[in-house]
Amino acid sequence: MAEEYGGFVERIYLTLGIDLRLYKEAQMKRRITSLRDKRGFSDFDSYYQALLAEKGLLDEFIDRLTINVSEFYRNPKRWDVLQHKILPQLLDKQGTLHIWSAACSTGEEPYSIAIMLKEFYPEKDFRILATDLDKNALQQAKLGAYSPQALRDVPHTMKDNYFTEADGRYIVDPELRKAITFRAHNLLADTYPENIDLIICRNVLIYFTDKAKEIILKNFSQALGLNGVLFVGSTEQIFHADQYQLRLLDTFFYQKMQPAASFTD
Repeated sequence: MAEEYGGFVERIYLTLGIDLRLYKEAQMKRRITSLRDKRGFSDFDSYYQALLAEKGLLDEFIDRLTINVSEFYRNPKRWDVLQHKILPQLLDKQGTLHIWSAACSTGEEPYSIAIMLKEFYPEKDFRILATDLDKNALQQAKLGAYSPQALRDVPHTMKDNYFTEADGRYIVDPELRKAITFRAHNLLADTYPENIDLIICRNVLIYFTDKAKEIILKNFSQALGLNGVLFVGSTEQIFHADQYQLRLLDTFFYQKMQPAASFTD
């Protein structure tokens, strides 16, 4: 079984460029096996062949690799810190504020930061890049239609200002969408953007191996401009942040530091 799964992982990497070895194996293997069995395949070889033959199965498989659980202003106290402490520091920068919502799932996170900026800092020009591995999730994000449950932590005034209710769903104001670019991106394989002022990547790193987390954190650090900030999830404390040229700014917020000067004789 282990050898069969290992061969499946290798073929997925060669075919899709997704390296499952960098995800925590027990969790990922359990998730994929459950999906495989649900679709009536008794082994990984037949399942792999079916993935190549049926786009619907392949889309479902990629969707299962990602954890598309999100809501607006998830963990509200951290968003309060972002609004009152982090953003005022970042807004001192001249020109456009560049924000990256990495692994954005179905879009609640990038829309949340866009609403916050529009509501409290309307004079500031900003652009948001929102990325995810799952193209189906990105399509939902572009549609911008959400259930009442997803908006449970959104203040009523913001809900009234930035959403229209229709058929039991809440539709994002089209003007809000104009500030956001949605794009497919693999954190473990694709090139990272540069000179970002704020990276939001929450409740994602916990699914990767320690090796993969190191790779991602180094890349995040390189993607940040000087004094840029990384905002991570409530279970994703970064130990030894200085090795990534980061310093703790507030709980779950890390700031890019000036590289230490090197001295030569």
